Amino acid sequence: MNKKNVVSELGRKSSLRWLALAGSLVFGCSALLFGTSTSGAESPNFIFILADDCSYRDLELYGGAAKTPHINRLANSGLTFQRCYQAAPMCSPTRHALYTGLYPVRSGAYPNHAKAYENVKSIPHYLSEAGYRVALAGKTHVSPKSVFPFEYINEFADPPEEDVPVVDGWRYHDVLHFMQESADSKQPFCLFLCSNEPHAPYSKGDPKPYRDAKLSPQQFDFQRGEYARYLAEITYFDGQVGEVAAMVKHLGLKEETCFVVATEQGSGFPFGKWTCYEIGVASGLVVSWPGVVKQGGRTDAIVEYTDVLPTFLDAADLAIPDALEGRSFLRLLQGKTTKHSDYAFSIQTTQGVTGYRQPYGIRTVVGKQYRYIRNLFPENEFSIPVSRSVNELTRGMDEKTRSRAMRYMKRPAEELYDVIADPYCQNNLAGEEDLNVQKQQLASVLERWMRDQGDTGRQVELEAHGRQADWYKPKIAVEK
Repeated sequence: MNKKNVVSELGRKSSLRWLALAGSLVFGCSALLFGTSTSGAESPNFIFILADDCSYRDLELYGGAAKTPHINRLANSGLTFQRCYQAAPMCSPTRHALYTGLYPVRSGAYPNHAKAYENVKSIPHYLSEAGYRVALAGKTHVSPKSVFPFEYINEFADPPEEDVPVVDGWRYHDVLHFMQESADSKQPFCLFLCSNEPHAPYSKGDPKPYRDAKLSPQQFDFQRGEYARYLAEITYFDGQVGEVAAMVKHLGLKEETCFVVATEQGSGFPFGKWTCYEIGVASGLVVSWPGVVKQGGRTDAIVEYTDVLPTFLDAADLAIPDALEGRSFLRLLQGKTTKHSDYAFSIQTTQGVTGYRQPYGIRTVVGKQYRYIRNLFPENEFSIPVSRSVNELTRGMDEKTRSRAMRYMKRPAEELYDVIADPYCQNNLAGEEDLNVQKQQLASVLERWMRDQGDTGRQVELEAHGRQADWYKPKIAVEK
């Protein structure tokens, strides 16, 4: 296998670099962004920047209130994905799926604070065998280390209560050093930069410009101040993206680097994170790749986080193992097709969420227009700290507000939503007779997928604690 190095000497900016990158790269699903490249290299660099608990529709790129000039700039030079999905609406299983190319039950990492099976391989295994340096800076939330043999950089996940000071023009010196060292040694690299923003507590950035921001259907009116602080943290995250983009330019690596930015699952506001509604499992995704991706484009093609690993391998001209469940969407990035997947699948395992009280497993599939959701324990309440807080704070409020809070707490066995007309999944259509065919068709697709995954539903949920990382000692308060 040709392991040609395409990283030019630091600062060299020539047409050779442009050609070196033209034939590679790319990546998979969620609010995300690629940096740059050309159309012929076998070993482009990959940079993947990941937000934390960020509803993609809150970014101005997707019509939201949060100002994100750096992400907008990347989008203007590349491709914006409208339909990117992750395998679960919470951090740990999402990240396991991203790095392994496997869905949560198949990898073993399906509750929060999860661990994968010991025999699972991840992106550091595959790319390091091809001569790459593969590093992860910031938030990890994956286990065990033997399955994820990254070079770990203790940077980019900024402390909750303080901004990182700028020194010599930079905040993230270890990240800069990693890229410069790789460039000096002419070794291609893959770098995952995992921020803590905008995960609660919302303490970074300036919320004043967002005090009057229009609330989305996720929020209740009493959350207005919290929502402003959350939007400020998205803008802070955008600043992190901008700094890394500036580093790449400073090092002269822009033309040979595939730069990716994604928003992860939805925020912790109601109907987002920990749920399988559209806003909980959809991700923002942008790809900027000169010479390969048309500038300023948008696509409605359905892609998933599990597609990222095979896409990176394909872009580096490496074989894609049959064991991977994701599929490369390199051809989509190259403009050779406008479609990718017919469906995207996600699961939620509430057993294992800190402070949960009852099992509340969820399975879902989304197609071109409709999302079908199956709640595995409809007899239970969706009872985690955020839902109980909403329940308490809305007591005595008007009937409409109270009804919405109860719909968050208690749900039917089946739900169906038109995600094009109703992206926040507020109007359940499962009882509409004229949509019964669509509902049954999606239910059948979901059932086949679950069988293929070895997902037995309720029993898998009840066994979730056995799949949590050894370091995690949950305070279990389950109501029998």
